Amino acid sequence: MCGGMERFSQKTTVKPQHHLSVKQAEMVSLPHPSVLHGAVSAPCLCCRKGKDQFDNLEKHTQWGIDVLEKYIKFVKERTEIELSYAKQLRNLSKKYQPKKNSKEEEEYRYTSTRAFLATLNEMNDYAGQHEVISENMTSLITGELTRYVQELKQERKSHFHDGRKAQQHIETCWKQLEASKRRFERDCKEADRAQQYFEKMDADINVTKADVEKARQQAQLRHQMAEDSKAEYSSTLQKFNSEQHEHYYTHIPNIFQKIQEMEERRIVRIGESMKTFADVDRQVIPIIGKCLDEITKAAESVDHKNDSQMVIEAFKSGFEPPGDIDFEDFTQPMKRTVSESSLSNSRGDGKSEPKFGSKSKGKLWPFIKKNKLSLKLGAGPEDFSNLPPEQRRKKLQQKVDELNRDIQKEMDSRDALTKMKDVYIKNPQMGDAASVDHRLAELGQNIEKLRLEVQKFEGWLAEVEGRLPARTEQPRRQSGVYEAQNASGVNSCAQDRESPDGSYTEEQSQETEMKVPATDFDDEFDDEEPLPTIGTCKALYTFEGQNEGTISVAEGEMLYVIEEDKGDGWTRIRRNEDEEGYVPTSYVEVYLDKNAKGAMTYI
Repeated sequence: MCGGMERFSQKTTVKPQHHLSVKQAEMVSLPHPSVLHGAVSAPCLCCRKGKDQFDNLEKHTQWGIDVLEKYIKFVKERTEIELSYAKQLRNLSKKYQPKKNSKEEEEYRYTSTRAFLATLNEMNDYAGQHEVISENMTSLITGELTRYVQELKQERKSHFHDGRKAQQHIETCWKQLEASKRRFERDCKEADRAQQYFEKMDADINVTKADVEKARQQAQLRHQMAEDSKAEYSSTLQKFNSEQHEHYYTHIPNIFQKIQEMEERRIVRIGESMKTFADVDRQVIPIIGKCLDEITKAAESVDHKNDSQMVIEAFKSGFEPPGDIDFEDFTQPMKRTVSESSLSNSRGDGKSEPKFGSKSKGKLWPFIKKNKLSLKLGAGPEDFSNLPPEQRRKKLQQKVDELNRDIQKEMDSRDALTKMKDVYIKNPQMGDAASVDHRLAELGQNIEKLRLEVQKFEGWLAEVEGRLPARTEQPRRQSGVYEAQNASGVNSCAQDRESPDGSYTEEQSQETEMKVPATDFDDEFDDEEPLPTIGTCKALYTFEGQNEGTISVAEGEMLYVIEEDKGDGWTRIRRNEDEEGYVPTSYVEVYLDKNAKGAMTYI
């Protein structure tokens, strides 16, 4: 073989170093393709491991976002609970608030009920603080974290997109290196086969010179292709090693660093949100404490002595306790008399002096049964004569104060209209001065009516307070029989019998009382006799009496009048012995009988 090589060298001048057999490759210090394959097989595993790390980080960061969204949901449900709690507290406070213009409102003058009202008001403020908690948590935590989650998702998506892009680039470089390596390995094998064929042809003495030359040229061609593949593979390998170093020492660490910073910001953010969660509650604690302090203060203001005194003032009647009852000796044939302090008439014969119901009932007010019709209508007399003296004085004073306030309002309105009229007079272009005259006249009439009402109630108030003589002679207890009243007292007490609204006081007409003989004490509680007829009336319109104390009438119906209109717009009529009631005065045309006995009470 060595001889053949020498002949081949002399004939073809082929340089042995271009023969790329395994032995010659080692001589020129070029690694064999199989060795190179082993040297570049490592990046495939590294790429696979890097991809696995990205998968793990992707799962972890998604878990972190899920935790953040879970916390947002938790805070949102907390705010809904706070709102619901605040709403329930407000409804509870509103439920127990006193209704305006009702009896409950009057009950809140006591210290205990005022303390309860203060508690209700403070509970309303307490509910407001829970609404503040809900609002602050919504704005500072839920809203902020929701926006942050959207930004976090976008940032995470960007980082993993860069990671996948870098991973795809290094994988592409690896594929190029693999392709170059395989091509270099193939070309080396082809050159080795061509060299072996040339040597075989050169050693065969039977082969023509042309065939040997052809084999030599083919071997040279294969050697050149192997050299080109070698250069390409070497360049690709250097490029891959550089890209791989850049990938694992620059790109991937930077991406991992950004992901780590993103994850740390998420952790810090959720920690800050938890701190805000506590701070929102802590901020309202002082105000809630003030609400509770006010409730405690209201509770400490409860004064049982003051409340008891207010009850005494509210229900004080002003009556003096009855005196002792005189002993009546039935063993002596003497006329029995009524004690000055006796609560009933004597049970003697019916020929004794007629009882003056208006006198006795003035003293026996606590025991007198009110008229049934008055109870049905639910209204007392205008002068409150059905009340005890002290209560009557308070009611009259309240009425006077109320009327004075109404007068002041009307006067203020009149003054305002007067000023407006003056402006219109000075500046006609602003309005017609005559347009307010009608309203001014109405206000003047209203003020005059209110003043008359004030005078009337002040007169009753003065009567109660003892500044003016009473309309009827006050009853006096005597040790003997009652003194006879003169005839003028009959007419005067009739005014006290009924109020303008038709309800009855505890006093009855003396005229009726004198017709009834003196009976047992219980007879005073029997039903009263029907009122006498004072005239007739004709129904001008149909009236449906739906309220208690009223009566229905048909148009054109004739009925009896038993009580005139007292100024309240109602007339009392009777259809028969069992049917009587009130109808609006404007619905009937009244024909009074001036000779009727009952008409004397309206003179």
